[in-house]
Amino acid sequence: MRYTKPRTQRRKLFQASAHRRPKQFSAPLSDDLRRNHNAGAIPVRMGDTVRITRGDRRGFEGKITGISRKKYRIFVEGVTREKVDGTTIQIPIHPSKVLITNLNLDDKWRRETLKRKGATQLSSPETKRKEPSKKTVAKRKKATKHETAKAKKDEGSSKRAKRARRVTKKAVAEKENE
Repeated sequence: MRYTKPRTQRRKLFQASAHRRPKQFSAPLSDDLRRNHNAGAIPVRMGDTVRITRGDRRGFEGKITGISRKKYRIFVEGVTREKVDGTTIQIPIHPSKVLITNLNLDDKWRRETLKRKGATQLSSPETKRKEPSKKTVAKRKKATKHETAKAKKDEGSSKRAKRARRVTKKAVAEKENE
């Protein structure tokens, strides 16, 4: 995140526009889903099956029945509490505190997102290798340019090295003249 002050981070989080909020609802994937889809985390949706990993309800598994975009919370089927007057309410849970165990792939947009992330559900990471992005290729080229420049500098072909040799030669010549 670009902002270091907690106050600024909270303000940016709660003042985020509607089209940016879904990314904030990401939850980690289980190991087998991680291998199948070549992704570490993905935004949760209604219908996903999740396992709670933090809090009093740790280990409980159920489907997502509701999402509160305003409060950044999700509601899991069966995770309820009884109020003093006898009514039951669902307990809100932060999406980062759950692990996605089964994805709801009814939506074609979500399937496309998973394909874009790296692999289809049928292929494994060994059979299909992800091509590096243009940014990654550019960074690698930049790194190799930097290494070659550093090697030249070590050889003594840089301007500083030449100037340093000239200065030392002058100093040696002056000492010999004295």
